[in-house]
Amino acid sequence: MNGVEDHVHCFLGLKPTVSISELMKTVKAKSSKHINDNRFLLYRFEWQVGYGAFSYSHSQINDVYNYLANQEKHHHKESFKEEYLKFLEKFEVPYDERYFFEDLT
Repeated sequence: MNGVEDHVHCFLGLKPTVSISELMKTVKAKSSKHINDNRFLLYRFEWQVGYGAFSYSHSQINDVYNYLANQEKHHHKESFKEEYLKFLEKFEVPYDERYFFEDLT
């Protein structure tokens, strides 16, 4: 797991019986509760609606790990929106820009 000020990446191994939507619901609920209960921020933390989930093969673990480890360096060259668009295009996911995440920074 790693991220920058406007998004995070989580690299998880899941059993086929685990629903990605239920996993994300739990991750968002528990993490926002933890952040707010511990008052890590001066304001109430809330996740944006939505998430992106992409699948990688076991042979790509090291590449994905290295990518996540270098998030700050990576995002000096490319914004979150640019990165997300590339993922959608790479994975051939149809999209409507009206439903993109809000710009936060």
